[in-house]
Amino acid sequence: MTYRPVVDQFVTPIPLDPLSAVLFVAAFVAAALLTARRAAYGLAVLILATPFAFAHDVLGTSITLPKVVLLGVLLGLSTYAGAAAGLRDRPAPLLLRALGLYFVASALTVVDAAHRGPAIRETLKVLEYGAVFVAAFCCHRIDPDDAPLVNATTLAAIVVAATALAQEIVGAPSGLYIGAAIVPRVAGVLEGPNQLSAYCEIAVAALGAWALVRPSTALRVALFSIVCADVLSFSRAGLFGLAVVAALLVVVAGNAAWRALRPALYGLGAGLVGSAGWAVYAHTPGVLRVSLQPSLYAGGVGNRSELWTAALRMWRDHPLLGVGAGNFELDLPRYGVFGVRTHANSWYLQALAEGGVVLLAATVALITAIVAAFDGRGLLARLRSGSPWVLAALAATVALALHQVVDLLVFYPKVGGAWWLLVGIAAAARSTRA
Repeated sequence: MTYRPVVDQFVTPIPLDPLSAVLFVAAFVAAALLTARRAAYGLAVLILATPFAFAHDVLGTSITLPKVVLLGVLLGLSTYAGAAAGLRDRPAPLLLRALGLYFVASALTVVDAAHRGPAIRETLKVLEYGAVFVAAFCCHRIDPDDAPLVNATTLAAIVVAATALAQEIVGAPSGLYIGAAIVPRVAGVLEGPNQLSAYCEIAVAALGAWALVRPSTALRVALFSIVCADVLSFSRAGLFGLAVVAALLVVVAGNAAWRALRPALYGLGAGLVGSAGWAVYAHTPGVLRVSLQPSLYAGGVGNRSELWTAALRMWRDHPLLGVGAGNFELDLPRYGVFGVRTHANSWYLQALAEGGVVLLAATVALITAIVAAFDGRGLLARLRSGSPWVLAALAATVALALHQVVDLLVFYPKVGGAWWLLVGIAAAARSTRA
């Protein structure tokens, strides 16, 4: 057998078959029953399911494991009297209003969109994230036991990292093309290396925050493996995001953060050793991507200069409401970018192109609302004395907000869902401790 560092993967719709339908029904029933038994158990299952799509198509839409589990959790929550009453407590109303504004801004783009199907799909995705937030908030508000959630986050991170590191052996979905050498960029069960790096930021924020107060062997293994996998994704912005997360943890916890993050530093070292090995294999340090020079081969998804130029041109032609949510990739040929179908590689430029100044303003308002929900006067004192979930949500949000200047990550439900789960848990923790 010949080792292939990159194994091309072609996304083809998989129709729903009887066996898959049975598995989806079983997951739905199990999630509902577990949530009805204990809300923390249902939320833990949702955390575990989020990185694994198991997508199947039926009637023009896709059914995924996280969606099915989410519906089961919401059904299980209906068995609790007054389950939604806590949504009136701060900071839930602020976050729900910000999500509502973002939903309205996305919905407005449907009116003039050349392709209304994708615009409707992206608008409904906002509702999905809203449902994730409500499920996480209500579950943790009803059953504030942290242990099942920490364990689920730890296990999910270990499994995601394992699937990514395995691609060093079996081949990755994308790679760095440097001269005659091809170096794999691992992604695991995530859609791509940049998406993996975003998931790692969220996971490290949660694991690192809990390692400060409740260290364990499992947490150490998770931190080591997820950071090692992140390094081998060769995402420069992802490493920057991890640095942001670590910096916030250090600012809040001081020397204790360095002790808690020691396994992550070991993971960073292991990943750098692996990267150095690939540099030797490729006979060039260019593998380490210390230059801002884009890859000569962009893998059919273009490069940022042409995508950003196209995004700005779309905005100039449609300054108020843009070309329509989900329409960027379909309109690229009209703006001189051929043979490419992808997003704008920037959340903010994507919002500007697809939703004009209205959607961009809603995007900024959403990020501001999340930061404000966990920020304010006495920030350090509050974070030091409060729940680790609050510190984790703030660190992950700041890291993702900065990372998405050069990437679009919340477009992917595995990333967006993990983020909103963390925000929902943190909001519930904040409301119960206010």
